[in-house]
Amino acid sequence: MFWVLDGDTLWRNSANPERKSCGDCHGDAKSSMKGVSARYPVAHGQTGAVTTLEAQVNICCTARQNAPVLASESKELLALTAFLARQSKGESITVGNSATTQAAIARGRMIWERRQGQLNLSCANCHDDNWNGKLAGAPIPQGHSTGYPIYRLEWQTLGSLQRRSRNRMTGMRAEPYAAGSPEFADLELFLMWRARDLPADTPGVRP
Repeated sequence: MFWVLDGDTLWRNSANPERKSCGDCHGDAKSSMKGVSARYPVAHGQTGAVTTLEAQVNICCTARQNAPVLASESKELLALTAFLARQSKGESITVGNSATTQAAIARGRMIWERRQGQLNLSCANCHDDNWNGKLAGAPIPQGHSTGYPIYRLEWQTLGSLQRRSRNRMTGMRAEPYAAGSPEFADLELFLMWRARDLPADTPGVRP
């Protein structure tokens, strides 16, 4: 919750070239941002590109505030994202049904099911085929992404879904995609589709 409080401060901060805070455009986050993160990532009809919540925060920072991009996994970006996502706590996760969205979900599913790395494993091998089992004594969950950004005890800090996805890939001894890559955005959209109708519970806590 410290990150959420920091995000609240950043939401009201106008120390940027345009002297605009997030709240100057969006108002009270409790009402204007309610349900927003439960609908992200979103696929754009014209380009087919997928925008994550983190990417949208940076779009606003650069386009509306003329501020620099917030670095991936930076305290500021995690704090703002956690603050925004907190406004949707308890809201049902929803995903669009457009042809563009379905195409992006299909791309994410291919990544999820693709065997890769030296261990020749896919994400689905654990989280679909063996959920509720154990790996090295640790329970295997279904991999629903309802609580991100999330505090993981092994990290001793908050982290994004992309960070967790990179962890999974390195665990399979595969080469992770670059931070902010279209592949991670597609995968995140697929994971939110898998978690559809479940309640958002950011920030979550996991081992």
